[in-house]
Amino acid sequence: MRKRDSGVRCGKAILIGLMLIGLMAACKMKGISPPTPRPSTCTDRKEETVTFTVVYDNNTFNPRFRTAWGFACWVETPDGVVLFDTGGDGPTLLSNLAEGGMDPRAVDVVVLSHIHGDHTGGLTALLDAGARPTVYVPASFPPSFKGSVRARTALVEVTGPTEILPGVHTTGEVDSGGIMEQALVVGTAEGLVVVTGCAHPGVVEMVRRARQVGKGEVALVVGGFHLFGADRGQIAEVIGGLRALGVRRIAPCHCTGDLARRMFAEAFGDDFLPAGAGWSIAFRR
Repeated sequence: MRKRDSGVRCGKAILIGLMLIGLMAACKMKGISPPTPRPSTCTDRKEETVTFTVVYDNNTFNPRFRTAWGFACWVETPDGVVLFDTGGDGPTLLSNLAEGGMDPRAVDVVVLSHIHGDHTGGLTALLDAGARPTVYVPASFPPSFKGSVRARTALVEVTGPTEILPGVHTTGEVDSGGIMEQALVVGTAEGLVVVTGCAHPGVVEMVRRARQVGKGEVALVVGGFHLFGADRGQIAEVIGGLRALGVRRIAPCHCTGDLARRMFAEAFGDDFLPAGAGWSIAFRR
């Protein structure tokens, strides 16, 4: 995983600069032409950001990205790259990564939300492309699936909340009464960003768990909300539940459904973000 250590580099640059100043002064006293110093490579550290890019979805945002049923989100942090879910098929996933200028081999961690194929189907192609991430799956995944992944790369079985990178956690398994699912929780300077795959246990419950894990306000929830078959009353109840949890912005996609997306747009106004394949947003770390 890539680590940043600009403080050490800057400290060394300052020390070298002081030594050069001393050398130049000594040369001046002796009438010797001092050496020409090299330009300093130490600049002010740029503000670190965390970027979220939907790289697989059945909703269109950037027309250059392919759409297909499923979900995947590329999360780039100062400490490494997380791919949350892998979509339903490898060719679509790899095509969209190439379109976004993203190297599959740069993926440090894969987090799979749940066992359904529209979230796990692109993993084999990702590994075939040379990626060797650590794969985090709910412990309830079938032994055959876990064994096939372990044969190619490292795998971690998740039960409870787990930190996978600094400031990046999974909620741990949340039970929907049949399908165990986990969500991603990322801390930013603006609050928590919660990424859901399908939210089978209910998006309100997933966000409630995320707040317990991240211990902060929720700046954004993005992903599938599993409301494509819900009626207006059910959707309104979910909107009220998310509002009660203090969710500031919302970016529902994948299995949320058109009616729910329209109602979220009405309820959240400018804080509704129309996510889809190719959509991206960045937050200060």
